[in-house]
Amino acid sequence: MIDAASLLVTAKELDAADPLAGYRDRFLPAGEVSAYLDGNSLGRPLRATAEHLQDFVTGQWAQRLIRGWDEEWLELPGRIGDELGAVVLGAAPGQCIVADSTTVLLYKLARAAVAARPGRTEILLDADNFPTDRYVLEGVARECGLTLRWVRADYDGGVSAEAVAEAVGPHTALAVFSHVAYRSGYLADAAAISALVHDAGGLVLWDLCHSVGAVPAELDAWGVDYAVGCSYKYLNGGPGAPAWGYVAARHQAEFTQPIQGWLGSEDPFGMAPGYVPASGIRRLVSGTPPILGMLAMQDMVALIREAGMEAVRAKSQALTEYAVAAVDALLAPRGVVLASPRDPERRGSHITIDHPAFKAVTAALWEQGVIPDYRNPDGIRIGLSPLSTSFAETFTGIEAVLARL
Repeated sequence: MIDAASLLVTAKELDAADPLAGYRDRFLPAGEVSAYLDGNSLGRPLRATAEHLQDFVTGQWAQRLIRGWDEEWLELPGRIGDELGAVVLGAAPGQCIVADSTTVLLYKLARAAVAARPGRTEILLDADNFPTDRYVLEGVARECGLTLRWVRADYDGGVSAEAVAEAVGPHTALAVFSHVAYRSGYLADAAAISALVHDAGGLVLWDLCHSVGAVPAELDAWGVDYAVGCSYKYLNGGPGAPAWGYVAARHQAEFTQPIQGWLGSEDPFGMAPGYVPASGIRRLVSGTPPILGMLAMQDMVALIREAGMEAVRAKSQALTEYAVAAVDALLAPRGVVLASPRDPERRGSHITIDHPAFKAVTAALWEQGVIPDYRNPDGIRIGLSPLSTSFAETFTGIEAVLARL
């Protein structure tokens, strides 16, 4: 029989054998927090980031002032984008750039995609996608006179290739799905789904907010058309850090920018009377890049490069497997239900567990320094950020849930 004592022993053994355990010391301590299980919403800050931000303010900003734009800052969004592509996205240079919020980039990419498929009348989307995705696409459909066609998704799963095959067709202009479902943690088969949409003549836009930095992506190999993701979860960019967008090289020449701004123009400092889009990925940009907001991202991408994305994924799977085993042993007898896939190959780096009492339980856990997050209707998400979360910390969090039931 698996009990709390044996689970704690297992956690300590797994931590002792973890080749990535030393990376936890690279993060700033969390004070009174004994279990931070919300790295899938906001990643912890790196020690290096605290130093680099201070150096930037007193060095480049204070000393170089406006000269910094010409010396480095204007090139930073593309340089970080290329690093993201190489380390975590499987994207060749010149296809990824840091720009606006996820919401704004979703809008830009979706509008450009439907403009590239004139005569087609439908956008595929699943009803369990993140609210921003649904709301943005509702607006795009309304503006462009298109219809949203809803793809079925299992409550404890997500969008499957089989469900997409039932919905996609000659009217499909664009399909928008999340690589990892925000609630269940379901990991979609991006390659198979992208192929299905392409076979029907449509384009596909992937939201990688809940996977980038924890689950490897191969955007080029999968044939993805467009992608977007935030940087404050597993990329540890900090609250409100800017998002990144990906436009496959084959689409860049025809990319129609719906928010025409000066830094996305061919010659920003020419101050020309009319808008001419820049060549390449820079045409996705609209306004002045948020330099401070993207600095922390560099530190985390460098850390992932050092650790290796495959090792990060292996740790992620081990953490979620341990969490599922602990939930089954300790919480299932109290009526808690796993609302995530059991197959680790179909999971991202978080799981969701359901119980009617969890809204109140979450508030009580936060008071005692155990931090998961709550998602309607009855779910606690246990987010396990591979480079900053230990197995013992995971046990502490799940045991604390048990104590509140």
